[in-house]
Amino acid sequence: MKLLSQHGTFALTVAAILLVSASAVVGYQASAIATSRLINPDELVKILHSKPEQPLMIQVGSHVLYAQAHIPLSEYIGPASSESGLQQLRTRVQPIPRNTFIVIYCGCCPWTHCPNIKPADDALTAMGFTNVKVLYIADNFGADWVNKGYPVAKGE
Repeated sequence: MKLLSQHGTFALTVAAILLVSASAVVGYQASAIATSRLINPDELVKILHSKPEQPLMIQVGSHVLYAQAHIPLSEYIGPASSESGLQQLRTRVQPIPRNTFIVIYCGCCPWTHCPNIKPADDALTAMGFTNVKVLYIADNFGADWVNKGYPVAKGE
């Protein structure tokens, strides 16, 4: 019984280490995006109010978040941390010109922990898209977009 208990403790310790390691890797992913590829919420709002041709805006996070609040006219694709979400993203953008202005965003959690942004950005880059911006959401979509009074749509 004591051996089983020690083995169980060891397994829990290993699981905890793996969880912390995975969190560090995920945090590193979003932070690894070049600052030249980022756009701040206030910059995006100015673009949305001033330019007649709007960017293709794609939310690459959870559907629950999208249904609660999202940028008007943005499209829900699915979490880019999953292969099915990445495949939906690839399918959506495949037919459009590679110089199309695209903005991707998530907002599920603090930037340093977002599991969706970097995989989506990598997929678009690999497909040859040259005009992609990543919406920098420091804390979460509620704090950095909704609470600042920026335009919001709900549902879907």
